Amino acid sequence: MAITVIGLASCNSPANKQMGRGPMPFPVQKVEKSNVTVYNEYAANIEGEENIEIRPKVDGFIDKIYIDEGSEVKKGQLLFKLSAETLNQQVNAASANVEVAKAQVVSAQVEVDKVSPLVQKNIISPVQLKTAESNLNAAKAQLIAAQADYMNAKENLDYTFIKSPVDGIVGSIPYRIGSLVGRSEAKPLTTVSNISNVYAYFTLNEKQLLQFNRQLDGKSVAQKIKSLPAVELILADGSVYDHKGRIETINGMVNPRTGSISYRAIFPNPDNLLRSGISGKVKLPSQVDNALLLPQKSTFELQGKRFVYVVDKDNKVKSKAIDISKSVNQNYIVTNGLEAGQVYVADGLIKLREGMQIIPQSGSTATGNNAAYSNK
Repeated sequence: MAITVIGLASCNSPANKQMGRGPMPFPVQKVEKSNVTVYNEYAANIEGEENIEIRPKVDGFIDKIYIDEGSEVKKGQLLFKLSAETLNQQVNAASANVEVAKAQVVSAQVEVDKVSPLVQKNIISPVQLKTAESNLNAAKAQLIAAQADYMNAKENLDYTFIKSPVDGIVGSIPYRIGSLVGRSEAKPLTTVSNISNVYAYFTLNEKQLLQFNRQLDGKSVAQKIKSLPAVELILADGSVYDHKGRIETINGMVNPRTGSISYRAIFPNPDNLLRSGISGKVKLPSQVDNALLLPQKSTFELQGKRFVYVVDKDNKVKSKAIDISKSVNQNYIVTNGLEAGQVYVADGLIKLREGMQIIPQSGSTATGNNAAYSNK
């Protein structure tokens, strides 16, 4: 009686039930090649197209400040005025010296005019005429020097009116009215940033540089830069900037300390949304031709390696290790372990066992040609 019960129990076990049902259906797909645009993101520092430090060319006390931090200014707009009492006195003194020099020229000219006819009549020696002419030339030279001193003094006085060299946004102002400033100060009066366009600076390591350069057409650096595609900018809040940019320059040398090379992209900034000093990410597209794409859900990990179940001609599954280069959205780019045309199990891997026979159910391929993905 006990043997009969055991036999009945064994007939009703889950394993025997699965064997009785036979092979189970699983969705399968074929590995296909696709041309994929992969977007790599690189941390970037944003700077205005022109970041100009405003420094005084003469020493003096700040008399007036005409702008505030963050103000928009135009080229030629007055920013600061320095006290100018000493410089005013220097201009007045230089102007007086010019008048004196002019009088000396007139006096020397009169002497020449007086001596010249006397020499012609042999009344006096020609040496006296030469002396008078020499004195005239010296007076004229003194006048030129006095005029130069006056222009220099006047220019120094003009330097007390400090104007913006470009259109832009005013940065911080570390000084206040009454502060003594000069050419030797470590800090500038302020900084004016022209942000009508902004630069995004980012770096690639040596390996990335080699991969990137192999994809570019052209022999010279200029030709390679010209063939570069447009780039996008990811802002700090994760949003994509409305305007696309382009790479303008590639540094000619690899930094030996970091093993990286610097790139500079330029973006238009018509709404002044971007400011100098902010950070972001440059989103750079690269083309991968004939890539083998595999959905991430169709793989599993074991001991640090990635596997996929492939289906043989007898509809039996076999795990196969694969190498992947990038994770793009919900897919992997497979570099080794699979070939185009192979059939793999697309979903339900948790129910599979090595050598298990299945009923393949064909579905659409995981990806289409010319897909685009973002690799962060």
